[in-house]
Amino acid sequence: MRKTRILSLAALVILALIIGYSYITVSNGPIEPLGRLSLVKIANPDMYPGHPHAKLLGQYAVDRGSQCALVLHFAGSSNYRSFPEAVNETSYQQGSVYIIEVAFIDTQGGGSKSLSQINFLDSLKVALFGVPDDRYKYMSDGVVYDNYTSMMNHVETLAKAHGQTGPLPIVWHGTVRSDSPLIDPGCGFPLYFQIMTKTYGIIPAYVYTAYGLIFPYLNNHYWPYELTHYSELQQLYNNGSLNNNYVNTHTNTGKYYQNFTD
Repeated sequence: MRKTRILSLAALVILALIIGYSYITVSNGPIEPLGRLSLVKIANPDMYPGHPHAKLLGQYAVDRGSQCALVLHFAGSSNYRSFPEAVNETSYQQGSVYIIEVAFIDTQGGGSKSLSQINFLDSLKVALFGVPDDRYKYMSDGVVYDNYTSMMNHVETLAKAHGQTGPLPIVWHGTVRSDSPLIDPGCGFPLYFQIMTKTYGIIPAYVYTAYGLIFPYLNNHYWPYELTHYSELQQLYNNGSLNNNYVNTHTNTGKYYQNFTD
C-alpha cells in the first residue's frame, strides 16, 4: 500500500511538472492554443463571414484582446479564404476580427477525414514523432503551399497586416461529417498537433492538444445542442440542405441559428 502511494505521488509530481513546463513554454510563445472550435458541421461553406462558428471564434479572439485568429481545416472543396468577422454587431471595418483559414492536404491519404479512413498505426507514429516535414501541403486563400514554413509565413504576414499584437489564438474547426463527435476529433486536428509540435515541442503539444479536446465543452455553450442533434445536422449537411440558405431548411436547425443571435 505504501509503495502504491509513493508511485501515485511520483506520478502526480511528474504530471504537474509536465503541465507546468508546458504552461510556461506556451505562455511565452507566439501562438495561443485554444483547441477544438465546434463539434459538427452546421452550414456549407463551413466557414464564412457571419457563420455561427466564425462569430464564436471572433468572440474568443476579442475576449483575449486579439485582432486575428487562426482556424484549421482538413482540405476539401473550399479555397479557405481568410476574412474579417464582425463582433458584437459592429461593422467589418471597425471592431472586427480577421479570421485566417488554413487547411492541410495529407499526401498519404485521407488523414482525419473520417474514422473509417484513419490508419491508426500511422496516427501513432505521428503522435510519437510528429508529422514528417514533407508529408503535408497546405491551402490558404486559394494558394497551395508545399511546405510548413511557407504556410506559416503566409499566416504571419496576414496577421501582421491586420494589426495582430501578442500571441495568435488558434483552433481546429473540429466539425465531424459522419462519425460521432465524441470519438472523432474532427476537421483540422492533425494540423493543430503539427503546429503545436513545431512551435513548442512534443510535450506541450500533447498537453495542449489534450486540453483542446475539452475546450468546446468548457467554452462553447452550444455544444449540448450540437451533440444531441449531431446525426440530424450531419444528414442535413450531407444531403445539401445546409447549403447557403440554411436558416429555413429545418426547424431544429433554425433554432440553432436563432440561439447564436439571441
